Amino acid sequence: MKNLLAFLEKYHNWFLLVILEVISFVLLFQYNNYQGSVWFSSANAIVGKVYTVDSFVRSFFSLTKVNEELTLRNFYLERQIAQLRRLYAEQTGDTVKSFQSQMKLIKQFEVVPAKIVSNSINKPNNLITIDKGTADGIKSEMGVVCGNGLVGVVYLTSHHFSIVMPILNVKSRISCTIRNRGYFGYLCWDGRDASIAYVEDVPRHARFNRGDWVETSGFSSIFPPGVLVGQIIEVYNSRDGLSYKLKVRLSTDFGNLRDVCVITDRSIVERMELMRAANDSLKLNVKE
Repeated sequence: MKNLLAFLEKYHNWFLLVILEVISFVLLFQYNNYQGSVWFSSANAIVGKVYTVDSFVRSFFSLTKVNEELTLRNFYLERQIAQLRRLYAEQTGDTVKSFQSQMKLIKQFEVVPAKIVSNSINKPNNLITIDKGTADGIKSEMGVVCGNGLVGVVYLTSHHFSIVMPILNVKSRISCTIRNRGYFGYLCWDGRDASIAYVEDVPRHARFNRGDWVETSGFSSIFPPGVLVGQIIEVYNSRDGLSYKLKVRLSTDFGNLRDVCVITDRSIVERMELMRAANDSLKLNVKE
């Protein structure tokens, strides 16, 4: 308290000067029209600049939420387009019943938005870290997608983070099909170009064209059917000559990937558990 009083006593002249200056400016601008208008205009300009900067900052930080919403919306729209395309291709007699069953299939899929914490694209065994884990309902072997298409599969999980094995990993193999053709194969990566992958084991009797689109087949227990993978740009014969190998330009830009969605379909989890039980049963039978 003594120090405060000493400080005020030492600098009381300066404080008095500041107070008198403030009173002077108030009287000047309040009782003089010209000075008041100048002050009002200047103050409005300054306040306008402050509000502009504040709006810009708020808009910048709100982009994160906008990106999440766009990613979710794109995924749901892709799912709806895929299912409606199948409905149109089937051309069944009872289109109303078929449409209802397709829409029911769409609604069973739920997604959890996540952000990428770390990512690599120049290694043979690339991995992605996302900011969602078991606390958010994420489990291993769940599919990961983005607004543009396929990303990968959840590999390991912790309480608040998960490791994803992307399709840009030489160990990744995902069942895919050629859109509207019905032929399928397995998507793999050769460890080179981050924008190119290959679909192998496509049967020789398959009929398709360069420019056709590749999407997930739904045959695996991880991804629903119709998630976009990429576009066919080249066709090769396999080494043994018994199948085709398709060169695919990926729809997902892994070098600019920020927001993803983890698919948390209950039926997929149930199928995964059933498959594990079947594999464990087979192992026991083999040992016996």
